[in-house]
Amino acid sequence: MRQMTVEAIGAAALTLSACGGGPAPASSSPPVSAPAPTSTPAPAPSPGPGPTLVFAEEFDAGVLDRARWNVEGPAFHVNNEQQRYIDSPDTIAFARPEGVEGGALLLRPVWRPGFTAPDGAKADFVSGRIDTANKFVIAYGKVSARIRMPAGSGLWPAFWLLGYGAWPDGGETDIVEYVGEKGWTSAAMHGPGYSGDTPLVKRQDFPDGEDATGWHVYSVVRTADAVAFSVDDREFYRVAKAEVERYGPWRFDRPQYVILNFALGGVYPQRVNRVEQPYFGLPQATVDLIKAGQPAMEVDWVRAWSSE
Repeated sequence: MRQMTVEAIGAAALTLSACGGGPAPASSSPPVSAPAPTSTPAPAPSPGPGPTLVFAEEFDAGVLDRARWNVEGPAFHVNNEQQRYIDSPDTIAFARPEGVEGGALLLRPVWRPGFTAPDGAKADFVSGRIDTANKFVIAYGKVSARIRMPAGSGLWPAFWLLGYGAWPDGGETDIVEYVGEKGWTSAAMHGPGYSGDTPLVKRQDFPDGEDATGWHVYSVVRTADAVAFSVDDREFYRVAKAEVERYGPWRFDRPQYVILNFALGGVYPQRVNRVEQPYFGLPQATVDLIKAGQPAMEVDWVRAWSSE
C-alpha cells in the first residue's frame, strides 16, 4: 500500500513508464507514501533459532482493542484515493460471518457525499484504517492474516507492514494488495531506491475454482537475507537481500508495524481498470455496491511469530 503524496505521484507519472499513458505491466503496483510516527529504530538483532507466537489478534471481542490498534483519521490522504478515513463503527465493525469460528473485523467503505476533511477537502466516501504503530512491531519472523476480500473493481483493501521514519527509508512490506480483480492479488517491497513504482513486486494468481472473495491466509516471512510471500502456505515470491541491494539499501532488518486498510480508487486501481469517471479508479457499478452497503474487507485474525 505504498503511499506517496498526490503531487509526488503526478511527478512520477512523467518519468515512470508504468505510470500514466499505457496499461501497466501485470506486476506493477502504485507509488505511495506513509506517515512517520517516530524516528527510525536501529536494526534488529540477528534472528534466533525458532519462531515464537508474539501477536494473536482474533477479533472475537466485538470491539477494537485500542491497546493494540490505532485508528487513522480523515486528515490522512494519499494516492488520489477517493475516501477519507474515520474512526466510526460505520467503517470499523465486527461480525461473525460464515467461515469463521469466532468474530471478524470488518473494514467497510461508506457512501457519505460531501464529507469535509480537516483540510477542507471534500470526499464522497469514508472508510477504515487501523495500525499497530508504537504498539506492536516485528523484524524477523512471520506475519499472517486470514482475509476475505469483497467483489468490486476499484476497491483497494490491503494488509501490509511499514517501518518507522520518513518513507521509504524505514522500508515497506506489502503482504497483500487487491484492486477488485478477483483472480489475483499482489505483493511488493519498498525502500530507498526502490520505492513508488518499485521493481520488487509480484502478482499471484489463484488456483482454478478459487478467487480473492474466498477466505485465504496471506503471509510474509522475513529473515536476515530474504523476504518471502505466500498465500495459503503457497510461496509465490521470494526476494533475496542481494537482489534488493541492486537498487538500494536493505531495510528489512528493522521493526515494522502492521496496517489493515480499505482504500477506494486511486493510482493502483486506476492503472488496472483505466476508469476516470465517476471517480478516479472507481466505476459506477462499484459505487452502487458501496451505496448498497455491500463491500467489506473481512479479517478473521492477524498473527505474528518472531524468530529473533
